Amino acid sequence: MATKTKKAPAIDIGIKGSDREKIVHGLSALLADSYTLYLMTHNFHWNVTGPMFNSLHQMFMGQYTEQWNALDLIAERIRALGHPAPGTYHTFAKMTSIKEVEGVPQAADMVRHLVAAQEATARTARKLFPIVDEANDQPTADLLTQRLEVHEKTAWMLRSLLED
Repeated sequence: MATKTKKAPAIDIGIKGSDREKIVHGLSALLADSYTLYLMTHNFHWNVTGPMFNSLHQMFMGQYTEQWNALDLIAERIRALGHPAPGTYHTFAKMTSIKEVEGVPQAADMVRHLVAAQEATARTARKLFPIVDEANDQPTADLLTQRLEVHEKTAWMLRSLLED
């Protein structure tokens, strides 16, 4: 006796399918940037050396932990909009706007790379606002606002380390 699988009902949350697709495309780019930033920050946490080792090691740990938790929020929003979330290095590498850092930079250069990556991630989030606003998608707008606040504040804090 064959069992029939039932199809899930169509998504009807007040956002057109074509708008959800555009939003998911932007969120997928944000997820790619966020994952790349997470990986860079964790790498620098493992490999930082020098007179500021302890403070940077601890700071980077706080940052990569926050970033790790954000990945789930972004991916789950993609899923709530009815699409699969990207989740491979290959896909992230194609979608990210952040350049991978080769080797192990000096501590100050790590901070510079992280400032640039935080700002790039903020720009990716900000680019999505017009689409989200047009679609009347408040949950995604809220997520973007939260992510922007974190990335801009973190970039400022890191940038402050580079001032004389």
